[in-house]
Amino acid sequence: MNKKNITVEDFGKKDGQLSHVDKNDQPVLPAPYNKPENIPEFKPLKDAPKEKFECSLDDTIALSIPKPKTKEEELALVRKFLSGLEKLFTKENNWTFLQPLVLSVENCAKCLTCSDACHIYEGSGNNEVYRPLYRSEILRRIYFKYIKPGGKYFSKWRHGDIDLNWKTVARLIELSYRCNLCRRCAQTCPIGADNGLIAHELRKLFSQEMGISAKEIHDNGSVLQLKVGSSTGMNSEVVKDNVEFIDEDTSEKTGMTIKTPWDVKGADILLVHNAGEIMAWPENHGAFATILNSAGISWTMSSESQEALGYDNINYGLWYDDFMLAKVAIKHAKAAAKLGVKKIVLGECGHANKALTIIADRVLTGELNIPRENAMTFIEDIVMSGKIKLDPSRNNFPVTLHDPCNLVRLMGVVQPQRRILKKICPQFREMTPHGVENYCCGGGSGFAIMSPHNFNDWRMHIAGRKKMEQILNAFKDEIDPSIRKYVCAPCSNCKGQIRDLIDYFGMREKINLSYGGLVELIVNAMSDCKPGFLDADASY
Repeated sequence: MNKKNITVEDFGKKDGQLSHVDKNDQPVLPAPYNKPENIPEFKPLKDAPKEKFECSLDDTIALSIPKPKTKEEELALVRKFLSGLEKLFTKENNWTFLQPLVLSVENCAKCLTCSDACHIYEGSGNNEVYRPLYRSEILRRIYFKYIKPGGKYFSKWRHGDIDLNWKTVARLIELSYRCNLCRRCAQTCPIGADNGLIAHELRKLFSQEMGISAKEIHDNGSVLQLKVGSSTGMNSEVVKDNVEFIDEDTSEKTGMTIKTPWDVKGADILLVHNAGEIMAWPENHGAFATILNSAGISWTMSSESQEALGYDNINYGLWYDDFMLAKVAIKHAKAAAKLGVKKIVLGECGHANKALTIIADRVLTGELNIPRENAMTFIEDIVMSGKIKLDPSRNNFPVTLHDPCNLVRLMGVVQPQRRILKKICPQFREMTPHGVENYCCGGGSGFAIMSPHNFNDWRMHIAGRKKMEQILNAFKDEIDPSIRKYVCAPCSNCKGQIRDLIDYFGMREKINLSYGGLVELIVNAMSDCKPGFLDADASY
């Protein structure tokens, strides 16, 4: 089927695979990736998963949904979906997001402004299925037909019809995971309709009512974190052992004595990291410890992992399940309350920051309503205060900034990181566009940790295509591999996606591209540290 001719009516009717991304339709990337030989193959889905799992949406499987064995099973799942959808539109079941959801569903003018804002729609070569409005229109028609009073009689003529069967539901489940929830579409909408919110609410319905979610963000994410204290599976003793090693390594690299304080009661600051940093990017924790110690900050980390959560700030519930988000947020606040700290400072993790500083305001009350601050603003105060001495010439190489969606567009933390970079990086340059107009890295909403079947290929070729284009354009005058280049990405999830883009497309070898956080650049410029902190960084 020609992707240009796919209609909403096709969604529940057409047999076989509904959509296909043709690489010849996709936008051409800048050099050196304008040559086909430099682009890895988008591997087709293998026959075994095709037979076992629902895969009729497109070339890709994100969720591994088993195919129902009988028509009775299919009908039961459709009934669960409708029951959940009804709850989604009732105040007692969805008081947190009901108002913006109803606004977005009932008032869309179908002007298609959102399409031009979507990196996934653009990266797919304008595949109709990935248009932000396409997903929302499917939900809208179901809502008006089955949920809105009187809908069965008038919706077909006023809002358009749609077949509701298991095929419709299964495709909609997968389609809710073809959106990064970056909200760029909502920002550009003339009336504020939020197609990203609609995708999120669908995910919530599928998780809470049907038990369907991405294994990587639920079973291996939220559930594991609540069980052992960390989405990495590391308990507190393993984390502390790892941090002790990081302290020793950082002390050797910086020439300073670095020691992470644990479980200090009454400290000014409780620093909470994404535990993935400790495993994948230990230099990030080492840099935080170096900055805080050098600035004379009273700080601590918490080893709590049972009644409270102390050392892993992730909150994957933000992407798919409000109930899981609330459980994790309350446990984070309990860790701070138990130590009696004055403030929580969250490390470089966009979704963790939004979950605990904005969304959690709805559930953290009383003694749990502890002040929370983003690391960007906190670190900016240290850098600009003169508490640490800096030598910008140590960072005299091309640096660009990736804006994490949750920090910038969804929280408004735009300038602190820029003021720091302009102070410490002589060759800093912006991506185009940037700030609140930035594009998602392509790994948002959990994609950076999802890799079932061929989903990683989809993530690289489609979701990450626009960010790759932005990075290449930012360094177009220094694309030569003899010049080292650094993408500053102050978010764990974004770093994971950018790391995977670099590895997948061989950008380290072809153009000498590296990546990392903001605090690593700060330590690299600190005059009191031995030179070359980044030279010893695994990202180089």
